[in-house]
Amino acid sequence: MAIDRRAHPAGAEFSVWQAPDGWSLRRMRWPQPHGFTPRGSLFFAGGRGDFIEKYLEAMGHWHGRGWNVDSFDWRGQGESRGTIVGGHVESFDPLVADCAALLEQWIEATPLPHVAVGHSMGGHLLLRTIAEHRPALAGAVLVAPMIAFNVTPIPTWLGQRIAGTFSRLGWSERRAWGENERPAPAGSSRQAYLTTCHDRYSDELWWKTREPGYDLGPPTWGWLDAAYRSMTRLTPRMLRTVDRPILILGTARDRLVSPTAIRRAARLLQKAELLMFRSAAHELLREGDAVRLVALARIDQFLDQHAGS
Repeated sequence: MAIDRRAHPAGAEFSVWQAPDGWSLRRMRWPQPHGFTPRGSLFFAGGRGDFIEKYLEAMGHWHGRGWNVDSFDWRGQGESRGTIVGGHVESFDPLVADCAALLEQWIEATPLPHVAVGHSMGGHLLLRTIAEHRPALAGAVLVAPMIAFNVTPIPTWLGQRIAGTFSRLGWSERRAWGENERPAPAGSSRQAYLTTCHDRYSDELWWKTREPGYDLGPPTWGWLDAAYRSMTRLTPRMLRTVDRPILILGTARDRLVSPTAIRRAARLLQKAELLMFRSAAHELLREGDAVRLVALARIDQFLDQHAGS
């Protein structure tokens, strides 16, 4: 189903959800039209710097296949920024707590079966939530999940040590690198990391022009330190305990997250399926159609298999 990627879809309902600690998160609920019985409920979690509008096209695909779709802005992002500047966090634990509480309430209030999709940081946090809180999901999809950063040729242990050192030296809220944004389609190093599709990359910039607060800029040293510490929580022992069906999509040319770590996680998870693209950028669901449609078809196949047809 083709949708306008620069407009809120008809029937989508936006609200504010209160996290257990009182933080206000923006939420979108996109139910099936009145009179249509949904095939189930799908929960989508974006990555660092993402916002609900960035993935309206993918959510429109799932909505068109009969799912009730829910999504939200992580605390510190989109319209859930509150007092946080630039998406800075000192720990990912509050984000995991948000995800767990929101999933629990969503599962209680929405029709079976329940499935979840997480991209990049959202995939990492969804996997942590599944491993630590065991939400009642029929299955989950992790798209280019942040299992580990791709910091080649720097070893992971050194990247973690650098981020931790700068944070302890008082640079926690300082940007880890400078801005490198230039308008598409002229091309920027940022776009090269994310997607080869100029149109979809331009959609993101359009939303950020309309809502300047959506643009978080580069991460802080504190965010990187928190991310490294959170990734160490996904130990081989913890991953082996996860018994939910999980589909992982990745790309061998990902320059943000580690393809090697993704493959390793897929081997450790009890019921994992893996599809690695040979040539694609990080945002598989916002890539050109030659990649994007294959990714969506594989997700549909997985959901049909594990969450009914």
